[in-house]
Amino acid sequence: MKIADVIQSADWKTEKHAPVIEAPEKVKAGENFTVDLCVGKEIAHPNTTEHNIRWIKLYFKPDNGKFVYEIGTFEFNVHGESVDGANQGPVYTAPVAKAVVKLSSSGTLLATSYCNIHGLWESSRIIAVES
Repeated sequence: MKIADVIQSADWKTEKHAPVIEAPEKVKAGENFTVDLCVGKEIAHPNTTEHNIRWIKLYFKPDNGKFVYEIGTFEFNVHGESVDGANQGPVYTAPVAKAVVKLSSSGTLLATSYCNIHGLWESSRIIAVES
């Protein structure tokens, strides 16, 4: 079995588990730009002790390269847990993250997310780099 056999993908507009990548379609080489990530943009994902998004990872695969580069890992570690019981805690983290990135070549941003009930999900976004 391979990771590709268990990772799921879908349009984030219709599937609450697919990570959303928001970034410009075109950027200038060597200039910073912002990538916004989230899970549950159109259809809210539960954020409870029992059902939550644990993390989102962001990668970049250059068009002219063989390998991907891990840009960042964003963990969401608390979902209402408490000594008083599930969903009784004073804090919840939302599956939302931001990365500031600069690129030297065009390629694809890839994101994965993990739901503690429904497993691994992926999405991608092509990004062009102009000189």
